[in-house]
Amino acid sequence: MHSWYTILPKNPWISIYVWVIFCIMPFYFIIKSYSFVQIIIGVVMILLYFLSHRFSFQSKNGLVYMWISFEMVLNIAMTLMFGYVYLSLFTAFFIGNIRNTVGFFIMYGLHIGFTIVSIVGGYFIDLDLFISQTPFIIITVVGVVLLPFTLYSRNKRENLEGELETAKERIAELVIYEERQRIARDLHDTLGQKLSMIGLKSDLASRLVTKNPELAIQEIKDIRHTASIALKEVRELVTDMRAVKLKEELLRVKQILCAAQIDVEIKGDSNQLVVPVLVENVLSMCLKEAVTNVVKHSNAKKCIIEIKRNDNEVVLIIEDNGKGIEESKSDFTGNGLKGMNERLDFINGTVTFENNKGMKLVIKIPLAITHQKGDH
Repeated sequence: MHSWYTILPKNPWISIYVWVIFCIMPFYFIIKSYSFVQIIIGVVMILLYFLSHRFSFQSKNGLVYMWISFEMVLNIAMTLMFGYVYLSLFTAFFIGNIRNTVGFFIMYGLHIGFTIVSIVGGYFIDLDLFISQTPFIIITVVGVVLLPFTLYSRNKRENLEGELETAKERIAELVIYEERQRIARDLHDTLGQKLSMIGLKSDLASRLVTKNPELAIQEIKDIRHTASIALKEVRELVTDMRAVKLKEELLRVKQILCAAQIDVEIKGDSNQLVVPVLVENVLSMCLKEAVTNVVKHSNAKKCIIEIKRNDNEVVLIIEDNGKGIEESKSDFTGNGLKGMNERLDFINGTVTFENNKGMKLVIKIPLAITHQKGDH
């Protein structure tokens, strides 16, 4: 939202044209209206002003305020001698770019004060000249008052937005790091002891195979039981991680497809779909990956998303009318399908696709995934 006091136009070229006009105007009026000596003095003062204005942009620290002060003195002289107050807009523009808060307000107040005092003095020196220029003088005073504050507020807002964005990125990095540390601790506490036990029992079983086969078989059964418990704990750990809700993901992918000007049709009610958290999480990630591929690669005009469930499995179908997948990528090595396969393998799910007049992706996940066949 633009504030009411915004002066600078949005198009930078217009701003450049305005400054060029302001640079030419003082030479024109001085040459037109004054004697030869006055013209020489006026041209020298204008050149000195622009030279100091240039140095103010190149200077740092205290030198900046010195050059701005020199500009203010020249502004007063130009106003009193020639009635030319418009150069104060250049100074106002530069003051608005001062980043130091104290320095800005000091120079801002001094510039307004000196400009108004010089204008009032000009009315006493040459009343007719200043009365004829009163409308332009009022515009200049308004610019001197509002222009620095506008630029200062804009620069401050941009700095705050940049700092906020940096802070968000830093927070995101810290959250990811902390989550990785938590997962590492959980995996170590969950699996470390059991994997060590499996290793020790494996060594023991290998030594007992020839000496005591029955005891070796018992050790192997213990290994199998320990592995089953470890697998169950890993699945519980994954389930306890932050889940991605399928309902929320459907809303996001619908927005993405609409933004890509792809008509979307959703079949099935996700509100009535009751599935384990782990299944819902994987489904949501696969849906996101599939829709991303549709937007990036398919050139489709329509996409149909269907969700259905029976007693044994949940099925997610994503179908579009785009160009499909090239035969060279039909081995699931392209378009994110390989990563989708890896996620589904963890919960015994499958993904297949049909490449006919578009792309039809079918994802099936069995609901009984708490234990694999043969687990105890």
